[in-house]
Amino acid sequence: MQTRTTQESPRVTGSPGDVADGPAPAVGAAANTVAAEREPLSDVADLIRLRAAALPIAAHAVPDAAGTSVVAAERALRVLYETQAVAAELAVALKAELRPYQVRGVSWLRETVAAHGGAVLADEMGLGKTVQTIGFLHGRAASGPQLVVCPTSLVGNWAHEIDRFAPGLRVTVWRGGAIAAEAGTVVVAGYPTLRLHGHLLGEHRWATTVFDEAQALKNPRTQLAKAARTLDAEVRVALTGTPVENHLEELWALLNLVAPRLFGHRTQFRRRFVRPIQEGSASTAARLRDAIEPVVLARKKAQVAASLPAKIHTDLLCDLTGEQESLYDRLLDRAIDDGFGSGAQRQSRVLAALTALKQVCNHPGLVTGELTELAGRSGKLDLCADIVANNLELGAPTLIFTQYRQTGELLVRHLAEQFEVAAPFFHGGLDQAERAAIVHGFQAAEGPPVLVLSLRAAGTGLTLTRAADVIHFDRWWNPAVEAQASDRAHRIGQTRTVTVTTLTSTTTVEEHIARMHDRKSALSDLGDSAGIAALARLDDDQLIEILRRKRGN
Repeated sequence: MQTRTTQESPRVTGSPGDVADGPAPAVGAAANTVAAEREPLSDVADLIRLRAAALPIAAHAVPDAAGTSVVAAERALRVLYETQAVAAELAVALKAELRPYQVRGVSWLRETVAAHGGAVLADEMGLGKTVQTIGFLHGRAASGPQLVVCPTSLVGNWAHEIDRFAPGLRVTVWRGGAIAAEAGTVVVAGYPTLRLHGHLLGEHRWATTVFDEAQALKNPRTQLAKAARTLDAEVRVALTGTPVENHLEELWALLNLVAPRLFGHRTQFRRRFVRPIQEGSASTAARLRDAIEPVVLARKKAQVAASLPAKIHTDLLCDLTGEQESLYDRLLDRAIDDGFGSGAQRQSRVLAALTALKQVCNHPGLVTGELTELAGRSGKLDLCADIVANNLELGAPTLIFTQYRQTGELLVRHLAEQFEVAAPFFHGGLDQAERAAIVHGFQAAEGPPVLVLSLRAAGTGLTLTRAADVIHFDRWWNPAVEAQASDRAHRIGQTRTVTVTTLTSTTTVEEHIARMHDRKSALSDLGDSAGIAALARLDDDQLIEILRRKRGN
């Protein structure tokens, strides 16, 4: 094993988030040695070299991903000193008390973009990527106008957080038209705005462009991804809690976006990494981690935020009622009789059948239209009500996620009728002001005891730490998306153990989705489209076997 001695590289091996804290005791010991020296040192570099000589090997012997080298002593000290300097600067510049790992994140962003022109900050959800990025933006305010592009649901949140933490920056929400782009200004725009008006944003030279929830750009062939790449930016930063949801080529798309000089050839990336890893090569997986380490920082809560309480997962199976069983079987038989067709027609028919079956699992009235009485007709709804009743008794605020607008409205009505609870419903049909009001109201000490949320609209970016109980009412294809939603509660600021409960209707297609989660082979799309496409590729017998109820369970 060799020691890395390249001092100008921004690379930090091992867990960069911990470097700022890890060497501190050893540095103190080295300082005593330096204090004993009688001759003055000419500059900081001399100081680092002298202290590095006295630094114990254990203080910097952090192996790289491939296990072939460790960080140099001088490099470890340089990281420490630079991070301490950033901490002192941010303590004055920001109206926020950053945690040590967050300060290190800002310092790492500065180092990385200076060397490579871009970076991927891929900390686990809830570790504060937004505030770290705001600290980074503040440090580049004098370089020119800066741009943040994010999902529509987060535009207002970004504007609020910038104004809150960095009032010295001028923040502008842009939805088209003239752009006030000058040094010290941060323009915030939604991804749909970028797709429709990207040519206007492309007329400006941006000192920094930040892409939040950057997994939205994982397919480089989409109009949105192409618009992102046409932006004229000195520095590009991608933020995502899930840099790889399933396919490694999604990772390449983000790497190519922020550091095209390092990751410019998709075919080469596929040949060197994707194919060998798909074939089970552990050594190639280690080489990939080593290759991306210079531009990707991905830290887990267990590594850098041990003070966060635990997160407990509970998977509950819900029995179907007789009405649900009968309706489920009738709908599937009708779909089989009509046939699933072929080509594009097949995919649309599979989607229609699957949607209807999943709606039956939620409540039969969503399909029949008979919604006079809700209780006693859905095993899932009744079990959800039992959980909510217990949480109400304990005074534990609860989040309930669903992927369907109709289901959300049904839940709101049932909570009102069953418990006299007026639960707000956070969904995509609300404007920014309405969404912000719901979040602010729920987070207040006397906020509503239950909040119903659309998985699409509220699965990312929001902080809802007043709740410690999360219920997933229906199953999504991708476990990463459910995890993102759960982390609305399991974030910095949470003081209680978070309980995440998933409800799965037994004997149905939902069990197939749950098994996909267990195998960690969930499909990569944030919507149902990839899951539907995979089902549509099956022959009729295989498809029917998945959709049909497993009566022997």
